[in-house]
Amino acid sequence: MKQPAMTTLLIFTISLLILVISLLVSPPKTIKNETLNLNSTRNYIVRFVEYKKWEDHRDYLSDNLGLKLQWKWIERRNPAAKYPTDFGLLSIPDDDDSVMKKVLIEKLEKLELVKDVHVDMSYERRSLLGNFKTRERMGAFVDGRKRPGKIFTSMSFGEGDAFVAAATTANASINWSRNLLSQKSQVTSLFGAETIWSKGYTGAKVKMAIFDTGIRADHPHFRNIKERTNWTNEDTLNDNLGHGTFVAGVIAGEEAECLGFAPDAEIYAYRVFTDAQVSYTSWFLDAFNYAIATNMDVLNLSIGGPDYLDIPFVEKVWELTANNIIMVSAIGNDGPLYGTLNNPADQSDVIGVGGIDYSDHIASFSSRGMSTWEIPHGYGRVKPDVVAYGREIMGSKISTGCKSLSGTSVASPVVAGVVCLLVSVIPENNRKNILNPASMKQALVEGAAKLSGPNMYEQGAGRVDLLESFEILKNYKPRSSIFPVILDTTDCPYTWPFCRQPLYAGAMPVIFNTTILNGMGVIGYVENPPTWHPFSEEGNLVSIHFTYSDVIWPWTGYLALHMQIKEEGSHFSGVIEGNVTVKIHSPPAPGEKVHRSSTCVLQLKLQVIPTPPRSARVLWDQYHSIKYPPGYIPRDSLDVRTDILDWHGDHLHTNFHIMFNMLRDSGYYVEVLGSPLTCFDANQYGTLMMVDLEDEYFPEEIKKLRDDVINSGLGLAVFADWYNVDTMVKMRFFDDNTRSWWTPVTGGANVPALNDLLAPLGIAFGDKILNGDFSVTGEQSRYASGTNIVKFPRGGYVHSFPFSDDSESGATQNILVSSTTKADTPILGFLEASSGRVAVYGDSNCLDSSHMVTNCFWLLKKILEFTSKNIKDPVLFSESIKQDKPLHQEDNQLPSRRTDVNFSTYSAVVGKELICRSDSRFEVWGTRGYSLQFSRRNRKLPGYPVSALSRNISFDLEMSGLKSFETAKSNILDSTNKYLGLFNKDDLDVPVQVASRWFVPVIVAVSGLLLLSFWRIQKKRRRRRKGSGTGRYSSP
Repeated sequence: MKQPAMTTLLIFTISLLILVISLLVSPPKTIKNETLNLNSTRNYIVRFVEYKKWEDHRDYLSDNLGLKLQWKWIERRNPAAKYPTDFGLLSIPDDDDSVMKKVLIEKLEKLELVKDVHVDMSYERRSLLGNFKTRERMGAFVDGRKRPGKIFTSMSFGEGDAFVAAATTANASINWSRNLLSQKSQVTSLFGAETIWSKGYTGAKVKMAIFDTGIRADHPHFRNIKERTNWTNEDTLNDNLGHGTFVAGVIAGEEAECLGFAPDAEIYAYRVFTDAQVSYTSWFLDAFNYAIATNMDVLNLSIGGPDYLDIPFVEKVWELTANNIIMVSAIGNDGPLYGTLNNPADQSDVIGVGGIDYSDHIASFSSRGMSTWEIPHGYGRVKPDVVAYGREIMGSKISTGCKSLSGTSVASPVVAGVVCLLVSVIPENNRKNILNPASMKQALVEGAAKLSGPNMYEQGAGRVDLLESFEILKNYKPRSSIFPVILDTTDCPYTWPFCRQPLYAGAMPVIFNTTILNGMGVIGYVENPPTWHPFSEEGNLVSIHFTYSDVIWPWTGYLALHMQIKEEGSHFSGVIEGNVTVKIHSPPAPGEKVHRSSTCVLQLKLQVIPTPPRSARVLWDQYHSIKYPPGYIPRDSLDVRTDILDWHGDHLHTNFHIMFNMLRDSGYYVEVLGSPLTCFDANQYGTLMMVDLEDEYFPEEIKKLRDDVINSGLGLAVFADWYNVDTMVKMRFFDDNTRSWWTPVTGGANVPALNDLLAPLGIAFGDKILNGDFSVTGEQSRYASGTNIVKFPRGGYVHSFPFSDDSESGATQNILVSSTTKADTPILGFLEASSGRVAVYGDSNCLDSSHMVTNCFWLLKKILEFTSKNIKDPVLFSESIKQDKPLHQEDNQLPSRRTDVNFSTYSAVVGKELICRSDSRFEVWGTRGYSLQFSRRNRKLPGYPVSALSRNISFDLEMSGLKSFETAKSNILDSTNKYLGLFNKDDLDVPVQVASRWFVPVIVAVSGLLLLSFWRIQKKRRRRRKGSGTGRYSSP
């Protein structure tokens, strides 16, 4: 009787041991904010194709959806409820595996009167106010975790005369301790508002909408609070935070200590943020609709974020401005970084405002351009539009008294106050005929004072000049114009980067993207193709192709110039001048019988030089870069915990602008390739630079690059970044507002794709995440979340250093091995490949100004000397580090692609057509590139479903050339759901795993029990068979 008990005990003990081992191998993950309520619901914005009473929309859905599908119409009790609306808010069950939810959304989208369906996004504005006592810079992410609310950028500003701005380029702080030029000076007097007041204009009968935190009805600083409305889920109209009151004070306050610009303006306070500083898209949509219905004149919006693909919000802003409401918005407080413009201020129909100090210097906190909607295939627009004083501005406190604040959210109401005052200059009965978002922007940018130091992507047209704009509006006649009105490449630094690199024959087109302002009407058309009128015969050496808006709406469009110097100008040196003209027409205004027409003029002054030698020319690969939005593209440095998204554009003229300036100072000419690698002539360039790239590659690109290096002598410089699947999965988070998982689409770089590209050269990267300091050639450098080299040919030169591995697998190894005994890891390699030369390095953070700790420009110079000129530094090419045998790792051990990500959603390669776009040389536009037949082939990853985007949303330039803001606008209007499914209705990338930490251990334990049970049964049967032969049975 003891043997069965002992056997059972043994089985139980072994099973328990297996369970414990399984738990140790797969420990429980503690992930905050990831607990799912299987009975939870999710709010969706259902947009309709026409305005109707909300009851009619609700009844329409009831009649067509039936009762079987679970959904609930959310009644919105706010002032807009009495007006027709174009959307409804539905609550839908959001169980993890809800088939019914998908069926319901698909059925909604098929309804004839339904335009589209989107998740109700949430705006979280905690950082707008910041922590004044600790001066803490607050953003959407803290310590690597997402705060509740929609993703937004840091918009904190300090109080008093010591504003502290986080300098994210160096993880340090900049102290703005500085005395004002005059402690008693008013911002209104700095703009000469008294002159306008003396003429009897004080903002009277101008309806000013302030979208903010509300205002108190009895505040003593305001004489004309017309209406207060609440759009939040809180039952109050009061401002309990102080920001809305401050903004209103800058615009229309009458307190002597903190005067506003337009004290007689009618204040309409829209409370769109809760006391927790949270708002939802649906609240904004209702509030915007109400502003339209009640005929607001001016609207100030001091919020912003990087997500210019929050489609319901963006399109409603277009509709708002189309209804002749002048919107003013802050450009953002993410300076001094470039490519950090906030939406909606980055929209061409909105007046985007940057900040300056009292010395006319661009404020460190003020976000810089260019716009990034157009990247990678085009070029960004000039933003901000104007700048205004935004540091230590006086405004009203929450109940009484004055205080000072700083930030572009302060500069925005300064300009809004100026606009209010200017609107009152036009007689009320003629305002709508003269004033509109385009004519007001024309008055502001044409009247602005250009500052001597900053470039146009920092200051726009310059500092607002109230009196000059007043003179322009006094005699204004409806017309169209171009902004900027001139491109003078001899005017440095204002026209940077164009003034930093002259034009020359054989180069990629230089793209200049301008904005058309159409003061003649909300809609306009280009009457005839733009034309180039050179002032001299030499001007015929310039070849200009144009791409432009087919329809100019609302009030604005784009005109992009693609400029090349013809081959016969390869030896020309000098300045070429001329004008570009384009004729715009709009439908006749009420009471008119003929179309309105106007000719826009853009002045060009272009510096041209002889074509530089091949060794001095560098080509930058922009095509294979992917940024946020639309996907969760993670940061390149994992040490940065407050900004987890890669959203600055990764362009030579945004977050790599310091590197660009360094290369120009070193004598290199750097061109941008926004098309596949088949679209450039390798014989023209010394080096192709591939830095921080996330996309895949067409097979034709891989073959051509190998031939370019080996046969054409092209130099190749690759700067990779971390890639580790386990770390990517760990970085995912559950967004409580969109009720969906967010997980990185790829790592800092797409290492599996890079390995495919470099495989013909015998080079591959690994999946370590390395951090540490090292020194070579006397230069100290920081390796920040870089990767390792695992394959390199014999005869190459490989540099290795002892770093810590912060990847999931490497963290355990670091515990077991002390830092003094860590093995050296290869990170830098040099290779001579027949007639070409290759250099690879596993980290790009030292070139990227976004989160740079120390730069490695010294290393980049050494690399380019080798790849372009075959100059070998004796330290970097020491015989002691030359590989006498290849560095090797089996292919099945190389980093692999994630199979749970539909990469085609984000890629310009996977499921797409190989085609040379309008940023390549004119002779290959619309083709597949040099030396390729014109067969069509799409790139498809093994194991990946191909989700072809709409032709419009994919930013395909085959038909329309540069996909500037205006073209992207029409694309988004056409088909947004497919592009934005991950933010709207689909779960992101990684399937939801409820209690996943127990799943693997339990499976292993159960499998162990089953195996032991099966073994025991088999043993019994053998004993029985044996017992039947001998006349004996074994004891069970």
